[in-house]
Amino acid sequence: MNEIPIGVQGRFELVVTAEHLANRFKDPTLPPVLATPVMVMIMENAALDAIKPFLEPGMTALGTRVDVVHHAPTPVGRTVTGLAEVTKVDGRRVEFAVRAVDMAELIGNGTHERVLIDIAKFQQRLKAKFA
Repeated sequence: MNEIPIGVQGRFELVVTAEHLANRFKDPTLPPVLATPVMVMIMENAALDAIKPFLEPGMTALGTRVDVVHHAPTPVGRTVTGLAEVTKVDGRRVEFAVRAVDMAELIGNGTHERVLIDIAKFQQRLKAKFA
């Protein structure tokens, strides 16, 4: 495995559409704003994008922990940018500071952890659950 440097950064953007809204996931009476799980997905994608260049073929990283605060609403049509920075690497575990911004302000921030995995071994482990 290539060493993942502290401070490496990733970015992921998403334009908010109707399918990303809180009122589609939960209570239809909620206002038409970006759902928190979608914001988390944006942050996770930014984190994965930060470390992809350091992963060897057959490797990836799965999310194992998320601790974020959703500060502000984002309506349809706005671009949300997820930003992630590696803050710690401990063996296969990689920690990130994450944040999300829309075109106006910070909408969320927190921490995220991913674990590096061998895809083939992971698929074998998953297959064993169905045996």
